[in-house]
Amino acid sequence: MGENEELSDVASPYGRRVGERLRAIRRQKRLSLQDVEANSNQEFKASVLGAYERGERAISVPRLERLARYYSVPVDQLLPRSTAIPSESGDVVDLTGRTGRRAGVTLDLTQLDAVARPEGEMLGRYLVMIQVQRQDFNGRVLTIRQDDLRAVACILGVEI
Repeated sequence: MGENEELSDVASPYGRRVGERLRAIRRQKRLSLQDVEANSNQEFKASVLGAYERGERAISVPRLERLARYYSVPVDQLLPRSTAIPSESGDVVDLTGRTGRRAGVTLDLTQLDAVARPEGEMLGRYLVMIQVQRQDFNGRVLTIRQDDLRAVACILGVEI
């Protein structure tokens, strides 16, 4: 189908939220619209990708899959998640449960290959799970919480 996806007369709320997710992932990757166009050999034109991100243009499922592959993220991460539900009174209740930030340790993900097998493979899977859970795909660093640090220490067989 390529760039001939359906244009919407008025952006739907869901379409705008999809666009916000597309933009958030692209920005986490520290890419401009022009970077994506150039690095994808013009598969994703900057103007079309911008229209997707503004919710002005619908993106097909196959194209969404190719974009997820380009960004190296699971395709479901390009779709918005609802973290709020209406209560009986009609008010919106936040389900994220986020309170304050706890101190953590920042890991350099680019150095993950230096960890010997099989610990490195287990650690990699665990860190990918954290990234998916947090929807954090910058791919360079990951800050882990104290509880996560205990699990990493267990995987690596070290004490903290």
